[in-house]
Amino acid sequence: MTEKILILDFGSQFTQLIARAVREANVFCEIIPFQKSFTIEPGLKGIILSGSPFSVNEENAPGVDIAAFIKKVPVLGICYGAQLTAKVFGGRIDKSNKREYGRAKLHIQKADILLKDVAEQSQVWMSHSDSITALPGGFEVLATTESIPVAGFKKSGTDSQALYGIQFHPEVYHSVEGKKIIKNFLVEICGCQQDWTPASFVTETVARLKEQIGDSHVIMALSGGVDSTVAATLISKAIGERLHGIFVDNGVLRKNEFEQVLETYRAIGLNVKGIDARQLFYDAFKGKSDPEQKRKVIGGLFIDVFHEESMKVAGVKFLGQGTIYPDVIESVSVHGPSQTIKSHHNVGGLPDIMHLDLVEPLRFLFKDEVRKVGLEMGIPAAMINRHPFPGPGLAIRILGEVTEEKVKMLQAADDIYIRGLKSNNLYNEVWQAGAILLPVKSVGVMGDERTYEFTVALRAVTSVDGMTADWAHLPYSFLADISNEIINNVRGINRVVYDISSKPPATIEWE
Repeated sequence: MTEKILILDFGSQFTQLIARAVREANVFCEIIPFQKSFTIEPGLKGIILSGSPFSVNEENAPGVDIAAFIKKVPVLGICYGAQLTAKVFGGRIDKSNKREYGRAKLHIQKADILLKDVAEQSQVWMSHSDSITALPGGFEVLATTESIPVAGFKKSGTDSQALYGIQFHPEVYHSVEGKKIIKNFLVEICGCQQDWTPASFVTETVARLKEQIGDSHVIMALSGGVDSTVAATLISKAIGERLHGIFVDNGVLRKNEFEQVLETYRAIGLNVKGIDARQLFYDAFKGKSDPEQKRKVIGGLFIDVFHEESMKVAGVKFLGQGTIYPDVIESVSVHGPSQTIKSHHNVGGLPDIMHLDLVEPLRFLFKDEVRKVGLEMGIPAAMINRHPFPGPGLAIRILGEVTEEKVKMLQAADDIYIRGLKSNNLYNEVWQAGAILLPVKSVGVMGDERTYEFTVALRAVTSVDGMTADWAHLPYSFLADISNEIINNVRGINRVVYDISSKPPATIEWE
């Protein structure tokens, strides 16, 4: 049985970072809303209580039965989780004189296994408006800062499992030795074996898929993206040719992407059928310039094409999807018990239409973990390390109405840009890059002739997760070369600009 850490989410903006830190220590963990009931199974090694935007002194402050938890497993409270722990056992929490946010120095008051190998005055990150001013009886201070009297504490005695609380956020980047503290809790206190690796995930997942699917067939829409490719490969390892992949060319893929992706799928042994539906989509785009209209065209037509093709396959009982953990987490609210998976993953709307059970082998993985699993299974690095690409494809990178002529123009410019990034070893330095065709024509000069042609904007951003992004500071010489190559080789474009907007306030895509 896989060992697990449970993270109870009280609504903190940092809860995913706690999970990332636990996963980086090769320990499996799961995030659930604090109010969701659960049973303490043999594989559960410990519980972490997250931070929260709430105050423990509010009338309806969220709470859990910590006393019941520590009868079975160790517990670590972080920020709000620490304050809640102190309060329910009889401690005192008061409003701070000022909201404490930012860097602080940790002063270790007592040596403890939680702070093993953590330096005196180690930098930590504070984000709270309440402070623990008095600990309950039977608790002891482990650390302070210049601003607060209780930055870390533990419950004394041996009448229960270990109970710890820390007022700072060890999961964030600015807590320099924070991940060391989390690892100490996992390994030294909870006794985790740190055996959750990409290889073990593949072995366990394939075995589970075999059991789940049995002798049935699985239908799956593939996009050429990392998530769907890795999910399909896992399913294929479990059931082989009984996985039926469908890859639809909607006319707004990158240049030669349809052929290249199908070739890669064949090389890694996936059973995939390619559907050329370009003209169908081009006809539907006519007269539509609003971004939402274009999205509806792509989503609606895709469902029609996919459904029609899927009906040709006998014995299908399951729909494969590349849902990953951030999508699952975002769809679970700490303010209510409902758990609803977003409808936009790969094939939004299909489950209801097709009456199929879902197979989602990646639903507990973060994006970087998906990539590691893909490499573990031998999927080519060129596919695993591809930049994110929007579901509506080039349709939302052509501002205004989409036509076949504009698509070919943008495909050519985009291809020059992406190949240039790769040949100059810049591709892996950015999170996402692409070209945008603007609905703007301007005067230019080519030879002795004046031109009146389109403008292309180049976009490249750096990011960790796409939630925030900065424009990539690409070399001027590189941008100049790409501009010249596009203007000289793509008929219809006579001007190239570079987007230097960050997210926020701008978005990565233009539509």
